[in-house]
Amino acid sequence: MENLEQLHTTCCIAGGGPAGMMLGLLLARAGVDVIVLEKHADFFRDFRGDTIHPSTMEVLHELGMLDDFLKLPYQKAEQIQGTIGDFKFIAADFTHLPVRCKFIALIPQWDFLAFIASHAKKYPTFHLKLEHEVTDLIWEGERVAGVRAKTKQGTVEIRADLVVGADGRGSCVREQSHLKVTDFGAPFDVLWMRISRDANDPVQSLGNFQSGRALITINRKDYWQCGFLIPKGMLEPIKQKGLAAFQEDIAQTAPFLRERVGELDSWDKIKLLTVQVNRLDRWHLPGLLCIGDAAHAMSPMGGVGINLAIQDAVATANILAAPLRDKEVTEETLARVQQRRTWPTQMTQRLQIFMQNVFLLHVLDSNQKISTPLFPKLLARFPILRRIPARVIGMGFRPEHVHTPEAR
Repeated sequence: MENLEQLHTTCCIAGGGPAGMMLGLLLARAGVDVIVLEKHADFFRDFRGDTIHPSTMEVLHELGMLDDFLKLPYQKAEQIQGTIGDFKFIAADFTHLPVRCKFIALIPQWDFLAFIASHAKKYPTFHLKLEHEVTDLIWEGERVAGVRAKTKQGTVEIRADLVVGADGRGSCVREQSHLKVTDFGAPFDVLWMRISRDANDPVQSLGNFQSGRALITINRKDYWQCGFLIPKGMLEPIKQKGLAAFQEDIAQTAPFLRERVGELDSWDKIKLLTVQVNRLDRWHLPGLLCIGDAAHAMSPMGGVGINLAIQDAVATANILAAPLRDKEVTEETLARVQQRRTWPTQMTQRLQIFMQNVFLLHVLDSNQKISTPLFPKLLARFPILRRIPARVIGMGFRPEHVHTPEAR
């Protein structure tokens, strides 16, 4: 197919998710010409990461966007609560964090991305191309010189000084680059669904753990966004048992939902999230950089993936904005991004792997009443300890701050 259009830009970002949109905003704000390619016609995809953490709202404050963001409809979570068997506890308390927003904002990701896009479009060097699906990298010798994207009109070729892969865990850019991925494994997948919310239900989002079952319930005001954890590869056996058996599993795990599990009257209302935990050994090639899930797929534990991706974007803009403007991006410059973000990524993944192997596997493999681990007991007895998981979840291991000046 002949190219119908050829474009040139300084930075071409594949993927209009949190990392791609935030990086596009920051680079355009700094005066860099940037094109963001999003394969869908809009941002509306259900069951994506919808937790905006204090670290991200701190970034929005630094950009002068926080007041506008807080005008959007969202649910405030100042704590994360958990139930293990009959034992109820507070897992994290964000009210003591040294930030402006001492809570997690629960907001549909499409609203967050549309909000970022509306602010990015104020800058003349920002260009968002919807329904542009990246299919190939353009190579000039050993250097990546751009991408090809499929549109309704045909193929578009975008030449760029730098291509950034921010197209998620199924990254086409990563696949085309042949960069090596180390997979750390994940013993579970997640079934996402909606169940309506009653006025008498708990207010806070919960982690509900019973013998052989685990259910995450996220307060969406009018409904619960529910994530039911299953051993990896067990979807078909669960389906074979039938919807009634699945509904009963949910009701036993979170009894307050019993009267409404019948709303799940079709498997079409239940979506599978295949959990991955992996990381690129090398995030860059000449002319190419991967960030966010394209560089390091995270477990949904703690809901930290979106915020880690945004921290990647902030660090990337801090390091690359000036070299991109001056046409001086070298592979050594790209390596600085990986050097900056490797430690927080490694620490987060190690913690997730520890939690899934020590706790979640114990829950999902158990046929008897599960015992409460020591740490939740300590959290219940010594409230000050709740600040530790709050810091890790809410701020991350290396919070980034905006250092790129706004172009005049």
